[in-house]
Amino acid sequence: MEEEKKINPIRILSVDDEPDMQDLLKQKFRRKIRSGEYEFFFANNGIEALQSLEDHPEIDFVLCDINMPVMDGLTFLSKSKELSNPILKTIMVTAYGDIENIRKAMNNGAFDFLNKPINFEDLDITMQKTLEQIAKDKESIKNQEQLIYIRKDLEIAKEIQISLVPNNFPPFPYRNDVEIYATIDSAKIVGGDFYDFYFLDDNHLAFLIGDVSGKGISGAIFMAMTRTVLRTVSQQNISVIDCMQKANNLICAESVDSMFVTVFYGVLDTRTGEFEYANAGHCPPYILRNNGELEKVLSLGNIVLGIFENMPYYSKKIKLEKGEELFIYTDGVPEAMNTRSELFSEKRLEELLKKLHGLEIENINNLVVSATKEFAINTEQSDDITTLAIRYNG
Repeated sequence: MEEEKKINPIRILSVDDEPDMQDLLKQKFRRKIRSGEYEFFFANNGIEALQSLEDHPEIDFVLCDINMPVMDGLTFLSKSKELSNPILKTIMVTAYGDIENIRKAMNNGAFDFLNKPINFEDLDITMQKTLEQIAKDKESIKNQEQLIYIRKDLEIAKEIQISLVPNNFPPFPYRNDVEIYATIDSAKIVGGDFYDFYFLDDNHLAFLIGDVSGKGISGAIFMAMTRTVLRTVSQQNISVIDCMQKANNLICAESVDSMFVTVFYGVLDTRTGEFEYANAGHCPPYILRNNGELEKVLSLGNIVLGIFENMPYYSKKIKLEKGEELFIYTDGVPEAMNTRSELFSEKRLEELLKKLHGLEIENINNLVVSATKEFAINTEQSDDITTLAIRYNG
């Protein structure tokens, strides 16, 4: 413990034009000076004091007389602010009854004051109070710095997460048979929602959307793992059902803290418009039919991925006609809540999609997201909002 005190002494600058002050402080604190707990610096006026602070930025606080030649204490106090040291505290010392200067000093940022002749009992109390505040300030700055580092790490994690999903639209500008657009709006810097789409061969488009049970960093890590598993498994030339079963077993083996993920996965035959899908506990998507009708895609009763191994999964086939769209989303849309604790709901989503029939799929996505956020304005976003729309052009 003694070694730690010597390494990190409390550094005090005394600014006073009276030589007796140096001797008094050295005598009063001789034991702490000898043990290395205190280290004193001395200056005769404000100019010397400013130089000391520049030479020794590690100084914790200043005992400064107000009335001095060359540069007085009030001027020094004002100039010391330019050093931009948020930790530094200044205790002003002045003649008893000098209320006007005390008021000026306190208004100008002095931490406390003492009267001459100095009562060393008062000095001990004042110094202790000052050191306690300095310790709190240092801890606060340390916490702020840690938060800044964490936020920087999260921003990097967000960039990595964004890079994991396709985000250049249109993604297949050389093809006219299919259009795709997707959006992610995370509730936190990083989130647990994801989407993906890619061609398994020239004629089969795989697409999926998922929502991890966790949020924040844990959700983002689980999301990255899940997306990688699904993409890898789906490219093994297996059926939709086999893909879901195999992905589920792999995710179960990697799942921690009972995390799971809802997934809607489908494969579209771009020659016919028929797609086969499996829904693992995800929100039921909608098909915007050419006649203006809205068709909900059946859920099939499959369990979410990541809970139980060797579970059976079921699939179904649906056909899209030329010009029809499939709209998929996460529960951040219907479960968005307003200030009256009302949910946006599937009903509002259905009414909105009917109004958006015939628009470009980019507009459909963006208008659903903006309507959801407008509904929940003045409330904190509690869940990620993700949408994926696919239009079959034949």
